[in-house]
Amino acid sequence: MQFPVITGMRPMAKDLTPSTQWAENVAPDEVERFASYGQQFAALQARKSKKYGNGRALHRKQLTAAKGTLEVLGDLPDFARQGLFAKPGSFEILVRLSNGGMDKASDHKPDIRGFSLRVLGVTGDSALGNGPAVSQDFALINQEVFGFSSADDFVQFVVAASQGGGSLLKFLFRRYGVFGAPVRLVSMVKTVGKSFSGFATETVFSAAPIACGPYAVRVRLVPAASNGPASADAKQDWGADFSAKLLDKSLQWDLQLQPFVDAERTPIEDASVNWPSPYTTVARLTLPKQDSNSAQGKALSKQVESDIFDPWQALAAHRPLGDVMRARKAVYFVSQQARRAH
Repeated sequence: MQFPVITGMRPMAKDLTPSTQWAENVAPDEVERFASYGQQFAALQARKSKKYGNGRALHRKQLTAAKGTLEVLGDLPDFARQGLFAKPGSFEILVRLSNGGMDKASDHKPDIRGFSLRVLGVTGDSALGNGPAVSQDFALINQEVFGFSSADDFVQFVVAASQGGGSLLKFLFRRYGVFGAPVRLVSMVKTVGKSFSGFATETVFSAAPIACGPYAVRVRLVPAASNGPASADAKQDWGADFSAKLLDKSLQWDLQLQPFVDAERTPIEDASVNWPSPYTTVARLTLPKQDSNSAQGKALSKQVESDIFDPWQALAAHRPLGDVMRARKAVYFVSQQARRAH
């Protein structure tokens, strides 16, 4: 007997149900290795601070700052209804927008763009285990995945790049070989050179995961359509473009969470892998109309520039996860000490 051939059907996707069966894989040498990363970044930061004045190792160029509110929504699924998102509520927030580089370069220069969010007035233990949390911070970028599979690759790349193009090329060939180096270089150029329309119109991502109670998630901010279209000349000055929009009207974003489902498709340790699970809106970020160039706006900008925006400045329920995030814990702390952040 012959059976009819059925065409046009796709195999069913694997289950994407949120799971609590995630785990971190902490290498035995991490404490020493991450301390070494901190020393390397401290040296880099010191060199750049001699040139530009006191500041961060990366995301040195602050573009603008703003304040607003984060409204946590109700009726959330169980994986999302944890920590900051356990119940509906409204929180005051601070925002820092930045270019990702170690220099204060022109906005024309290709770069990673940073959207850091500090949620104030949270209640609960700190992810650092040092008492109550003072805030819940999110460090977001305009890349859905991290450009490197490990913190070691990233640190060595940044250190080499800080010493100039020649040192960077030597590092790439030493690290990835004759055939791998050009591929890696092209990949990095594409990543840094990704088109960017402006902070009011681009989605930004955590790239690396955090805990969400017993679950694990990645985070993104999606701009509302009401923010309006991108400005044709935004890249002339990203900060001025954003400030002009905010002077004209309130801006909004949806804060969304994407859950871990299994170790193969949503790995915790490799932040270079994009997760296929769907995002769920859990909160709404609103920045009301404000004047960045007013006395109050300039004071806020100064305050934000000296503040700490650190994914480890968080609730224990939202502890950062994975190799990249654990390395950040050591590197950010050293950087904050060096610039006397508070």
